[in-house]
Amino acid sequence: MNKINGYTEEEAIELVNYITSGKKAGNTLSGLFASYAQKSGRAKGSVRNYYYALLRTTGDERVKKMLRGTNLKAEKILPFSELETDRVLKEILMQKAKGVSVRRAVLNLSGGDDKLMLRYQNKYRNVVAKQPERIERLKRECGLPCGADETRARLEEEINGLYERLQTTLKEENKRLTTVIKRLTDENALLKLQLKNN
Repeated sequence: MNKINGYTEEEAIELVNYITSGKKAGNTLSGLFASYAQKSGRAKGSVRNYYYALLRTTGDERVKKMLRGTNLKAEKILPFSELETDRVLKEILMQKAKGVSVRRAVLNLSGGDDKLMLRYQNKYRNVVAKQPERIERLKRECGLPCGADETRARLEEEINGLYERLQTTLKEENKRLTTVIKRLTDENALLKLQLKNN
C-alpha cells in the first residue's frame, strides 16, 4: 500500500477533497479539521498536521496531482524572534497572574485574529513544556511569583474563586427561596380568604 506521510494515497485524496469542498462551502479550516477528525477517528491536531505536511510536500508527483486545481496552499511559517517570544510570553504571564486564562490572554493579545491566537498559544505551550526555566526567568523579570510562591498564590486564587462561586450560588438560592415563600404566602392568604367566605 503506497503511503504519503503516513496516510494511504486514498486517505490523502479523501482529505484533500473534504477540505476543498468544505472551504468552498465557507467552512473554516479549524472546523473542517475537527469534523474530519471525528469522521475518520483521528485526532484534530493529527489531521491538521497531516494537512500542512501534505501541502508542503513538493517532490511527490502524486501529491502535486491531487492538489492541482484545489487552490489549497500552506502559508509560509514565520518564526518568532527571541524578543517577540519573550514579549508574548510576558504578556500572557502577566494576564494569567490577574486570573485570565491562557486562552483568553492569547485572544486579547492577538486582537481576535484566530491565526495569530493559535500561534501565540502554540508558542506558549511549547515553551512551557520544553523551556520551563525560561518561563521562570520571565516571571521574575515581570515581578511575578515563581515556584512555591506561585503554588501558594494559585491555591489562594482557587480558594477565593470557590468562595465567590459559593457566595453567588447562595445568593441565587436565597432569591429562589424568597420567590417561593412569597408565592406560598400569597396562596396561603387566598386559601384563608376562601375558607372565610365559605
